[in-house]
Amino acid sequence: MDVVRHNANRRKWARRAVWGLLAAGAVSGATIALGRLKPAAIQVDRASLLIDTVKRGPMVRQVRGLGVLTPEEFLWLPAVTGGRVERIHIRPGAAVRADTVILTLSNPELEVAALEAGYQVKAAEARLRDLAVQLGSHRLTLQAEIARAESERTQARLRAERDQQLFEQKLLADVSLRLSKAAAEEWSKRLTIEHERLRIQQDAAEAQLAVQRAEIEKLSALARLKEEQIQALRVRAGTPGVLQELPVQEGQSVTAGTILAKVVQPSRLKAELRIPETQAKDLALGQLAQIDTRNGVVAGRVVRIDPAAKEGTVLVDVKIDGPLPAGARPDLSVDGVIEIERLSNVLFVGRPSFGQPGSTIQLFRVSEDGGEALRVPVTLGRASVNTIEIRAGLEAGNSVILSGNSAIEGHDRIRLGR
Repeated sequence: MDVVRHNANRRKWARRAVWGLLAAGAVSGATIALGRLKPAAIQVDRASLLIDTVKRGPMVRQVRGLGVLTPEEFLWLPAVTGGRVERIHIRPGAAVRADTVILTLSNPELEVAALEAGYQVKAAEARLRDLAVQLGSHRLTLQAEIARAESERTQARLRAERDQQLFEQKLLADVSLRLSKAAAEEWSKRLTIEHERLRIQQDAAEAQLAVQRAEIEKLSALARLKEEQIQALRVRAGTPGVLQELPVQEGQSVTAGTILAKVVQPSRLKAELRIPETQAKDLALGQLAQIDTRNGVVAGRVVRIDPAAKEGTVLVDVKIDGPLPAGARPDLSVDGVIEIERLSNVLFVGRPSFGQPGSTIQLFRVSEDGGEALRVPVTLGRASVNTIEIRAGLEAGNSVILSGNSAIEGHDRIRLGR
């Protein structure tokens, strides 16, 4: 006979609920376990990475800049007057002496002005001679008046002495004697006046002659200036060296002050380096430098630092010590390295492709067995051209990846393949 089972449906749903809970727990446990697993490390070829070893010891801080060789001494040749380039005698690159004629200008108006200035000097000299003759004639006239006055005074004195004797002998009236003495005194005064007129005339003559001579000197100076301007139409080098620039062409009209040529001393060159403004804060006069001319490396020292930055760089002049390599010439592109300071007993490594001095960056540190690399934070210190100081995060002997490829971006752990 059949037995009636009470609560059968209830037990059935209970068993299903238990199995559901067990399944859910299993899924949750698997999810948690999978979440705790580390992601698989990608494998990167070691040859595609730049790896360096952290070292401890002395480190030389340097900054690098590109630049050109420029002459220490050069001479710009401007046009003294306006004119037209008549002929160019030599071209850039030619050696010149101080008296070498580089080019010839023409200026007909200047030539006419020079002739007029010469004739004005001659006319002024003729006026001086004429004035001297006139003043000499006037002086002779005054001297003749003085001679006549002296003669009249002498005669008047003799008459006065005669009349005095006659008066004493009571042969002449008193009035006649006084008239004779008055005449003698008059001629004495007139003689004194004539002498003063002669002195005044001599002073006036000297003043007039001085004025005319000054006029001649002025006109002569103008004439010499015009003559010098005529001579300057033949443009000479002015100093021995090499003609570097000639920015004019035959037939070209130029104005006064236009630069016609540049003469340089090719044996005395300096390097003009452009240092990034972010690296220029530690530059100082007298620092040692190495200049690479592509044909050799020469030593130098910093002699000038531009006080202002331009286009993100600071211009630095480096004086070259010693002879230049063969092929060195003005405007030659060079590469310069300036020594900032020497550090002793510091922890340093090759400079990574990213990161600034004093910042904290992430670098891959290679494990001891070299099989993998793990990303670690590294604090950087003072930097040089190819090396940088390590302040925290690494130890001497650690190997780090300084540059990599896009494959390792976004990963904290990589495997290094052989």
